[in-house]
Amino acid sequence: MPDIDITQVKLDIEKAGSLTELEELRVKYLGRKGLIADMMSVIPSLSKEEKGPFGQKANSLKNQIKELLDEKQKTLAGGSIAKGKGSGIDIGMPGIAQELGRAHPITQVIDEICSIFVRMGFQVVEGPEIETEFNNFTGLNIPLEHPSRDAFDTFYLNTADKLLLRSHTSPVQIRAMRANKPPLAIVVPGRVYRPDAVDASHLFMFHQIEGFMVDKDIKFSDLKGILEVFAKGIFGKDIKMRFRPHFFPFTEPSAEVDISCIICKGKGCSVCGRKGWLEILGSGMIHPNVFNHVGYDPKKYTGFAFGMGVERIAMLKYGINDIRLFFENDLRFLKQF
Repeated sequence: MPDIDITQVKLDIEKAGSLTELEELRVKYLGRKGLIADMMSVIPSLSKEEKGPFGQKANSLKNQIKELLDEKQKTLAGGSIAKGKGSGIDIGMPGIAQELGRAHPITQVIDEICSIFVRMGFQVVEGPEIETEFNNFTGLNIPLEHPSRDAFDTFYLNTADKLLLRSHTSPVQIRAMRANKPPLAIVVPGRVYRPDAVDASHLFMFHQIEGFMVDKDIKFSDLKGILEVFAKGIFGKDIKMRFRPHFFPFTEPSAEVDISCIICKGKGCSVCGRKGWLEILGSGMIHPNVFNHVGYDPKKYTGFAFGMGVERIAMLKYGINDIRLFFENDLRFLKQF
């Protein structure tokens, strides 16, 4: 335990000729690894009779040093201001304000989506962007002959293990279910990669949010209720929803989800292709083969899953017609959000 001489402390503080030197003394005596912290660290090893008096002594010493440092800081700060007078520096002039940054619009939409699901009891989980073929395809019941496994549709890495850049966030579904037993309610935001040609509606890197719930007696009606709360939370309470039959290898039955066009209110316009509806996500009941791959009993458990493109949600929400705007770093665009 260090022996702190308050007389020496006073001398050290008096000698400090600048705020920088004073800050060094503050760290030396009061910092997380300073001399007072060293004193406090021995308290657990003392007897009950010794702890009280010793703690009081240490706290008293700490307060004395803090008062000495604060007084010296006022003196040095006053001297700095005095030096500024008559030197051509107008200390009454306003400073140069630093413009505050803000979250990227995609980050804002991800946070908004996740917060809606968190309020419904979901947990936010993330996973690696470099994945195995099993997690990205096989575990999700995607057969070997499926076109998404082709090198033209997936970024494979040049390794013997056949690793790849994940083409969706669904591999985290496999990882989470293999690591945990039901019940599960999880949403997974993250970047995904596909070798698409870049245009107004496609990028080779974009963002998705995967969600799934597994437990006993989970029904399709549970999926519909959850997604209705989500859609109205993002697009407003006045929108309508519909589910259209579809096919995904990892869900059965599967459905695509549409909302009534937020521009024309379902009447038909150029944004919705005169149909009055906008597709927002894919969904369905988790396929029994997926449960078999992760060690769940499909006779005991059921579950649903859904997935959406974040950029698409953001484009619909804010009326943006070109996905490339999100990544061109044009401040005129970004400052609108």
